[in-house]
Amino acid sequence: MITAGEFRNGATFELDEQVFQVVEFQHVKPGKGAAFVRTRLKNVITGATVERTFTPTDKMPKAHIERKDMQYLYNDGDLFYFMDTETYEQIPINKETIGDTFKFVKENMTVKILSYKGNVFGIEPPTFVELEVVETEPGYKGDTATGASKPAVLETGATVKVPLFVNQGDIIRIDTRIGEYMERA
Repeated sequence: MITAGEFRNGATFELDEQVFQVVEFQHVKPGKGAAFVRTRLKNVITGATVERTFTPTDKMPKAHIERKDMQYLYNDGDLFYFMDTETYEQIPINKETIGDTFKFVKENMTVKILSYKGNVFGIEPPTFVELEVVETEPGYKGDTATGASKPAVLETGATVKVPLFVNQGDIIRIDTRIGEYMERA
């Protein structure tokens, strides 16, 4: 069991026969009245977000999310195939299940497959990935003082904003949690 007073970002629990993950939480102690916990929750199966308020003593059963390392092999239309690196079993996963952060994943990369009671509901890519810039405007010497950025297309097809000094063919590091350029690799 987990109480609302123990909520942290990423905590998962069952509520109304659904599984929720805490996206944001805030412990509030008003001048008058009892304390409460204001939360924004994401339904891990449907992806819907809701805002809800709890008292700090409310108890909910913990939901155990299984995170399994699997290697991304290829996609075939709307199906993406992953292989368990221990058993070599391959599983197909629908495009709707994959999510938006998958745009930074390339073939043969290891990702975490998220499931609850055997039902896959999402994919967690590595926190940082190194990808090649395949298309961007050329940078100009001395054009770095303003901190300006330009769009760059990566080898996976994703587009990110990069500093002006990044050129086509450069390998850059991306933070997949926020989808932003970090540094040149």
